[in-house]
Amino acid sequence: MNYQQTLDYMFSRLPMFQRIGSAAYKANLDNTITLCKLLDNPERTFKSIHIAGTNGKGSTSHLLASILQSAGYKVGLYTSPHLLDFRERIKINGEKISEEYVVNFVEEYIIPSVENKLELSFFEMTVGLTFKYFADENVDIAVIEVGLGGRLDSTNVITPELSIITNISFDHKALLGDTLELIAKEKAGIIKPYIPVVIGEKQEETKNVFIDKAVEENAPLIFASDIYKAKNLQHKNNDKLVLTIDIVRKGTVVVTDVECELLGFYQQKNIPTVFSAVDVLKKLNYFITDSNIRLGIKNVITNTGLLGRWQVLGKQPLIIADTGHNEAGIKEVLLQINSTPHKQLHFVLGMVNDKDISAILSLLPKDAIYYFSNANIPRALNANDLAQQAAAFNLNGKVYPSIKDALLSAKQNADIDDLVFVGGSTFTVAEVI
Repeated sequence: MNYQQTLDYMFSRLPMFQRIGSAAYKANLDNTITLCKLLDNPERTFKSIHIAGTNGKGSTSHLLASILQSAGYKVGLYTSPHLLDFRERIKINGEKISEEYVVNFVEEYIIPSVENKLELSFFEMTVGLTFKYFADENVDIAVIEVGLGGRLDSTNVITPELSIITNISFDHKALLGDTLELIAKEKAGIIKPYIPVVIGEKQEETKNVFIDKAVEENAPLIFASDIYKAKNLQHKNNDKLVLTIDIVRKGTVVVTDVECELLGFYQQKNIPTVFSAVDVLKKLNYFITDSNIRLGIKNVITNTGLLGRWQVLGKQPLIIADTGHNEAGIKEVLLQINSTPHKQLHFVLGMVNDKDISAILSLLPKDAIYYFSNANIPRALNANDLAQQAAAFNLNGKVYPSIKDALLSAKQNADIDDLVFVGGSTFTVAEVI
């Protein structure tokens, strides 16, 4: 098979949560464990950092990988989902896995395993591919982002150097639970015996879940938000637009003007988590200087290729895309929209069909002009259904056959000082980047 045929095989034959939803979710790690054994347990041959959380885990993963890369380490980075190319999920020092490696892996390991009745999901297969690739390439350390939940996520066969859980909010209720405590218990499943864990945000509803689990596992526990805060956020134009933040440690400003290529104000929650994580890594004898931290944060997009986080797609009118897609993520996006000068908001909106979206629709501004559409995936919510549900919340607009058509119409209708925003799901953003 060539690369495209391999992708077609992966996407059409193997269930993938990001495309078809809960049907792809497995209730145990048996398949992943079996596949890893077939691969000679590559996950045991490299050091790793394991990152879970409802929001921010992708940004945090990329920020940490960029810092470690700036410090001279050979860094594997595994994230999901991808936006443009499957290979975005698996990188070493910002370079995507080769097409040839993907093809060879599927032909050598996956097809024979499936023929031998090992019913691998897309995610299980991809995790096996990642671990084998990182082992073959002898990475110094790999940053591994949890795909969904934690306890039963396919990545949860690793024993990392450090576990990180960014925060807890409502998402995937049908799979993870309908209370913050239940969701936290699933995320806490990545906490391992004696392995330090950093919790990004200390939340009243969930803090005891993490404390109890850490005590049970004898895992040193740190709440990053008890130690670090980000202040004085602003967008700054030097040679290019950047976000600048001052870092406060227990009430004292310790670092000023930390520059970041990621422009979302919600990075004020992720960057303190990263600082706490670096503190732990230093205690584990990773050599990371203050300069490495600054450069890693400043050059995170350059180093890792991260896309879709408050990404500027155009100016006059200003066009922004962001992958925030659950209640907490949308709240952060709306805060930044409100702080961004504009006359009229044009909102290109596409969502998925396996979530209760009423809480999100209730948050969206009623004075925006909406352009409803759906991404080209089976899991997308039909644009007409979306428009009908939105109308119940007094969100009005037109339906378009594709996200690109919706964006084109928004650009044509917008005045020079308007704001065009594209969001609602990762897949909506993927189609315009």
